[in-house]
Amino acid sequence: MDTEKSNSDWTDVEIQAAVDAYLKMLSREKNGEKFVKTEENQILREGPLSGRTKGSVEFRMQNISTVLVELGRDRIQGYKPAKNVGTKVARSIRKALDASIVLTPEDSTPTADEALLEQRAAKFERQPFLYVPKGIKNPVQIESTRKTYFRDPELKGWVRQQANGKCEGCGNPAPFEKDGKPFLEVHHVKHLSQDGSDTPSNVVALCPNCHQRCHHSSDKAEFTAWLYDTVGRLEEE
Repeated sequence: MDTEKSNSDWTDVEIQAAVDAYLKMLSREKNGEKFVKTEENQILREGPLSGRTKGSVEFRMQNISTVLVELGRDRIQGYKPAKNVGTKVARSIRKALDASIVLTPEDSTPTADEALLEQRAAKFERQPFLYVPKGIKNPVQIESTRKTYFRDPELKGWVRQQANGKCEGCGNPAPFEKDGKPFLEVHHVKHLSQDGSDTPSNVVALCPNCHQRCHHSSDKAEFTAWLYDTVGRLEEE
C-alpha cells in the first residue's frame, strides 16, 4: 500500500474531490443504499484523481476516516481509519470537510453549537430547496454560560436563500459579504427565550442593523408588528 509520504503531494483540489466522494458514499451508507468501493475508486481515478493509483485513493479514504473519527463524526464502516496521518494532510482534509457542499444525514441534525450550525446552514444555503423546512416547534434549551437552543441548520440556510441577499426588514442589500456570500442574520420574531419556535413562520433574514433594531430600539414593537404585516410567511405565535 502507498505510504503517507507518497500521498503528501496531493493538491487541495484532489483532496476536495476525495472528501466529496467520501461524503457522498457516507450519505448513501446512512440511507441504507449499497455502493461498491472499488467502483467508486475507479470513477475517481478516471476523473479528478487521474494519475493516482487504486491504493493511493484507498489510503486517502482511510485518512479521511481518521480525521472524521478525531472530529467525533461518523465514518464509512468499510474504510478503516489509517494510523499516523500527517499534520499537513489532516489539516487539508479538515479544510475540505468544511468547504464541502455535499450533504450528509448529520448536516440536518439540530445543534446548539453556533459555529456548527453556521457550517451546516451554509451547505443548505447553496442547495436548491424543493421544500420548506419544518424547523423546530419547541427548541430545546441547554445549560451553559449563556442560554443556547438547538436550531435547525436547514431552516437557517433556507431563510437566507429566500432573502436572496436582501434584508427582509429594510429591503436593502446585505451590508457586506462573508466567505463570498451576502451577510444576513437570522432573527426569531418571537424570541426563543419567549418560547418562540424555530420554524419558517417565525424567522426572517435581517441585516445587522435591523436585527439590533428588533432587540434594542425604542420602536422594536412597532418594527416587529411591521415585519408580521410585511413578510408573508410570518405568523404570530
